[in-house]
Amino acid sequence: MSRFRPVLNQHGVTEQQWRILRVLLDEDGLEPRQLCERCLISSPSIAGVLMRMEEAGLIKRERMAHDQRRVKVTVTAATKKLGKSIAPIIEREYLELEKKVGVKQLQQVYDTLDTLLQNLDSHEAIGD
Repeated sequence: MSRFRPVLNQHGVTEQQWRILRVLLDEDGLEPRQLCERCLISSPSIAGVLMRMEEAGLIKRERMAHDQRRVKVTVTAATKKLGKSIAPIIEREYLELEKKVGVKQLQQVYDTLDTLLQNLDSHEAIGD
């Protein structure tokens, strides 16, 4: 994260906020529980993060017409512009990281992390 944190700080976005924004920029209109799953952020944590993001004008939360208990989270027009500014910079940082570490080694790290997360999920599912 040390490569990405300065970019995010420069644009006034935290790491958790960027994870949420990145997902919403790809798949706008998700419920908070879906964001928890995709961003690996706990439900209690995401509630506060979404509140601060809404106050900052990064997202909008709307009750769903068919079920007022459910909420849909979407990005604002300003956030779409912000994403277009940040995404290329972040992408360049990933490319630099690939050059320094190597694509194969970086893929091994990603694969290991995916396996770790799957193992944690399976242990939590069976109550370990």
